[in-house]
Amino acid sequence: MTPPPSPDPKLPVQAHFAKYPGAKYVDGWSSLWDKGGNLPWDRGIPNPALEDLLALGADTVPAPVAEDGQRRKALVPGCGRGVDVLLLASFGFDAYGLECSAAAVAACRAEEAKNHGWQQVRDENVGKGKVFFVRGDFFDDAWLKEIGVPRKGFDLIYDYTFFCALNPELRPSWALRHTELLASSPAAGSLICLESPRGKDPLAPGPPFASPSEAYAAHLSRPGETIRYGDDGLVVGGADPSPEAAAAGLERVAHWQPERTHAVGRDENGVVDDRISIWRRRE
Repeated sequence: MTPPPSPDPKLPVQAHFAKYPGAKYVDGWSSLWDKGGNLPWDRGIPNPALEDLLALGADTVPAPVAEDGQRRKALVPGCGRGVDVLLLASFGFDAYGLECSAAAVAACRAEEAKNHGWQQVRDENVGKGKVFFVRGDFFDDAWLKEIGVPRKGFDLIYDYTFFCALNPELRPSWALRHTELLASSPAAGSLICLESPRGKDPLAPGPPFASPSEAYAAHLSRPGETIRYGDDGLVVGGADPSPEAAAAGLERVAHWQPERTHAVGRDENGVVDDRISIWRRRE
């Protein structure tokens, strides 16, 4: 993989993360949370693309309650103020939000206490799931032990503004970690990626780093493997998952342009540039 571009000193977030290379990203995000103030990734409401997907109840997304009556577990890594976690719970999932600092977790709990209208139960027959917020490093198992969930214990994982927040050097580990957390049954486990920002110059510094669909496809089809990027910052080899993908690789079972998303996910003409991809284990 080509080295990530140098940060632009004129952009405070990028200059900040220049001090926290590689696996030190946790310290970088924690520092921003601890400083408080206006956080650049915070939109204040759940992404409407996720809300529409859950309301649709697509076949590619597991039902919030299994046939045995047990609630399924949903995870949102890098959950921000937890709004998407609260949305998932309103649809009936036991929802877990992972963040990197005590200040972030406190912000999540404060958001939960506001009891927004979109937090209310969506289906009385399904009910509302429980909400859990936990501090930890996505790549470490300590937080799993704290909440009592084993590896491969999540039926749904929602990744939005997490992939793009990570230094691209961590993408192989990001993909591998999803395979460690996602439920082992292809019929039960779904990884939902809201791909954004797709239209950003791949050579521009981050975070957020450019996150074209090809990058998700390459890494998730070959988790843990080094993926080759060209001098243009794009994955070498095209958009489709490799036919020689490792057995542990995930398969993209759906990919589309949502009707709605946050304003930041639209181009200069107001057209939705974000995409939703759904991934499952190979049969």
